[in-house]
This record gives sequence, C-alpha cells and structure tokens, in this order.
Amino acid sequence: MNYDKLHQAVSGTAAALRSRTRLQPAGGEGDKVFPPTYAGAVYAKEERQINGKKVLCVLLDSVQAQANRLEEGLQRALDAGTLKGVPVLNVDFTGIGLLDEIGRVSSLEAPHRIADAILRDSLHDGQPFRKSDLGKSLDQASLQNATPLYKLCPTALIFGLWDSTGPKGGLGAKFQRALVSEIIGVNAEIGVKTSSRIDPLGMRAAAKVIKKADGSYELAGDKAKDGVSPSEVNHGNIPPDITKPGGAGGATLDYAEQTVVLSLPALRKLRFPVDGKTTPERDAAARTVLAALALTAAALAAESGFDLRSRCLLWPTGKAPAEITLTAKDAIKLLGEAVAAAEKLGLVWQKEPVKLTPSPNLVALLKRSQDIAAKTPADAAGA
Repeated sequence: MNYDKLHQAVSGTAAALRSRTRLQPAGGEGDKVFPPTYAGAVYAKEERQINGKKVLCVLLDSVQAQANRLEEGLQRALDAGTLKGVPVLNVDFTGIGLLDEIGRVSSLEAPHRIADAILRDSLHDGQPFRKSDLGKSLDQASLQNATPLYKLCPTALIFGLWDSTGPKGGLGAKFQRALVSEIIGVNAEIGVKTSSRIDPLGMRAAAKVIKKADGSYELAGDKAKDGVSPSEVNHGNIPPDITKPGGAGGATLDYAEQTVVLSLPALRKLRFPVDGKTTPERDAAARTVLAALALTAAALAAESGFDLRSRCLLWPTGKAPAEITLTAKDAIKLLGEAVAAAEKLGLVWQKEPVKLTPSPNLVALLKRSQDIAAKTPADAAGA
C-alpha cells in the first residue's frame, strides 16, 4: 500500500478496505478463552451465518471495545514518539491534590472523544473549553464542514461522534463510525466455571464475626444471632464449587476472527472547506489522510497483540490472501505523506497537543467522588 493506491481507492468507487485475521488461543487448540461478561454474568452469544450454515458464535471483543484498543494504539505510539503530529487534546489532572492520581486524559482516551464531558468541563487559556475559540469552532462541525474536527480531533471522524452535550444538545453534530472492528469466537462451546479457596490460616466457619458498614468487623459473641462466617470478610475456606453448564465458564472455539472494515463511502460524505470554500482535490486529500490514520490505528493495535483480558490471549494463525500488506511502520509513513499532501492544498491540522486544565467544578466533583470511594467498602462500591 502506498499513497497513490490509497488516494485512488478513496477517490474512486471502492466500497471498503477490509482485513480478516484468524486467531487461536495462545494456549493452543482446545484451550479456553474467557469472553467479556454482561449483566447477569452472561456472554453475548448468537448464531451467525458462516459459509451457509448457522454457527453459534460468542463475542470476544465488541465494536466499542475494539475502537478503544485502536485509539490506545495511537496514544501509545504518540507517547513513545514513533507517531508524531496527530491532533490530540490533553486534560492535565496532575498537581491538583487527588487521592488517586489520574495524570492525563486525552481525546484518544475519553469515552466520547472531543465531545466528552471531561473535555467540556475543562478550561483552555482560562476559558471553558467549548466557549474558547477552539471549542467554538466545533459548533460549526457537520458533514458539510468537517474541517474543525479534522484540525482538532480527526479520530472522531473515523470512530464516530455525537456532540450531544455541546451547546446544541441533541441537535449536535453526528458522525458515523467509518472504521469498525470486532472479534468473535466461532463454533463456541461454553464451559463450566469452578471456584475454591484454601485459607492458609485455617479459619473455621463457626468463628462468627459481626460485619460493619465500613468493611471492618469484630468478633461475635458465642450466642450472637447476627454473626456471619469469616468468609464474609474474606477469611476462611471456600468449598470447591462448579457452575451449571452454560454459565460464564469460558469457551472453547474452532477459531476466533477479527474483522476490520473501513467504509470509504462514509469518508466520501465528508467535506473540508477552507475559508468557506471546498474543492474536490482538498476533500479527496483530507479523506485520504483519514483513511491512512485509520489504517495506522489498525496496524498499531494489531502489532501490539490480542491480549483482550485475563485468560483471553489470542494470536494470529496465519495471513489470509490479500492484495496489500501494511505494517505499522509503513502505515505511519503513509500517514505522513497523506498529511503533507493535504497541507499543500491548504488543510493543516493541529500538530501539537492542545493542553486543557480541569475546571474548579470538575476538580471538586472528582475529589468528592474519590473521598466517597475511599470510605466505601469494596463490596459495596457501585456507580
């Protein structure tokens, strides 16, 4: 893949750039993997049509989770210096006296990207971000004017955005996902889950304790009716137990597969005016930059590996036949060429990170939340 090929694909009638990667558990064939659990400790299972047959599949990494991983790949490369000059906004939480130090939260890390409440409730040059000159430019963003987002947060044009908390509320600009990635397990057999714990102190269940609201405890009297087993305060043995078949006990698979699709028609919906004027050449150049940025994110994430969560480490089993190959190094070079071509047509993005600081209200809210969390027992914590 080079700039000319990518520019031609984006400017022409090609439908998409697609990658399909077959994966296996790192432990080998027959090893369990553990999908994410949802409300009720269940997996997302469904039958899918594969080669004309209905096959039970389990979701291993959702579109939303994959988007986060691809953005994390870009952020790691920026932090390491292997990728430079991609627009990003950073909210700096250092030195404000938090119990749990947060550090930086960037537009690549915030859940709703540049439209996230963290950025909305931060300051730029002493002004609320959305009321600053930079923030106000976002109020004009639309499919017909994607230039403000291109300059400040181009990843929002790739991974999608709804500016629902901005000045226009529900009428805020919406941009669909152009890049979609998902990982599923094919022909899944859901296993059973076992649990047990041996207490090295040999605590006996009959040694009752009284559990307090703050998570501490005291010994219960011999005849106390409100005493509970030491296991309630994380002491004592947990007898071996097993869930019923079909519980959240991991899964064995024929194989796992990641599918990445970049929609080129989604990019072609975007216009990039400068000084109120659009040109086909500039639009095509900007779309090529976005395509290169999407490919860079996908390549960086793939090269960082597929360690999705505890006991869900996957590895590629081989490369499917493809017309193009692209390493992360090549993708970064391609992105640089695309950015330079767009600059020649008058479209320049923000190359240095924009620094924001949390507003006093956001700091006060965060400190109170951390104080409450510090005083709340772990088993009682919640949203």
